[in-house]
Amino acid sequence: MKTDAASERVTLAELADETGTSLSTISKVLNGRTDVSKATRERVERVMRERGYVRRGAGRSESRPELLELVFHGLDPIWSMEIIGGVEAVAKEHGLSVVLTVSGDRHAPDPDWIEGVIRRRPIGVVLVFSELSPEYRERLRARAISYVIVDPAGDPSPDMPSVGSANWSGGLAATRHLIELGHRRIAAVTGPEDMMCSLARLDGYRSAMNSAGLEIDPAWVGYGNFEVGGGRERARELLALPAERRPTAIFAGSDLQALGAIDAARDAGFSVPRDLSIVGYDDITLAPWVSPPLTTVHQPLRRMGEEAARLAIRLSGEQPAATPRMDLATNLVVRESTAPPA
Repeated sequence: MKTDAASERVTLAELADETGTSLSTISKVLNGRTDVSKATRERVERVMRERGYVRRGAGRSESRPELLELVFHGLDPIWSMEIIGGVEAVAKEHGLSVVLTVSGDRHAPDPDWIEGVIRRRPIGVVLVFSELSPEYRERLRARAISYVIVDPAGDPSPDMPSVGSANWSGGLAATRHLIELGHRRIAAVTGPEDMMCSLARLDGYRSAMNSAGLEIDPAWVGYGNFEVGGGRERARELLALPAERRPTAIFAGSDLQALGAIDAARDAGFSVPRDLSIVGYDDITLAPWVSPPLTTVHQPLRRMGEEAARLAIRLSGEQPAATPRMDLATNLVVRESTAPPA
């Protein structure tokens, strides 16, 4: 009977033979070394994929850093801390340290990130992005580095392990609340048009309006950037509409956009909520403390971080039969920024 070590040598030799490279080149590719040409690395990794090669002994039993890597495209001082806190809490439970990396844009990390994470060889990776390219997935799999998308802002591919939240339900609940208060002219300021969560929250708004038999003026729907400035700019446009078309309530696709809308309302001489009701989304830590306290959809960001970290750690030691995906429930938190129309 062959030992595991012998079996691995045979497997590496087969890879070297099929790719026309040496064992040392195969080893360099496996360990993320940069002194291998791109063409050679791609050829080796293609054969590894075709052969279903996964490095043996690459779990926590191997001498490797006890690290969990958390990757953002940018650090927002408010909501990012919620996810970081959740990941750190679970990492601590498992005796792991957290490496925090900032890379790429909101869709995916930069190309140089993959080289760095392969060198660091963490137990697993939690990515706050909407997607991870097939190439990156295969390179991580080949080195037994698990990965999970924690996605408050998108809709990952079905074959991506991920933790998200119920964006459509959140948009529906926010808009229904305003309708139940008696509002009929309700606007929506969602996030970027190319992000799935923006569209899902907007679909929830449309569903609530349609179910109530309320017309949606095209001028009432706007796309922002999930930031204060985007909410302020869109709200100014809405409040500049003629009085008979001006909305009496705004559903903002993020709390930061809601804060921008409140600022725009005050600049225009409107009182919140007497003249204009505003609902946010996220329930950031500032939401209860702004003036007026913000009615918002609670998105469980800390728990999303916790569940993503747990999933990444679990996947580091197993190959599940199906791709794990978890969508956490949202709920409406009613505060003082909403009231019946005057």
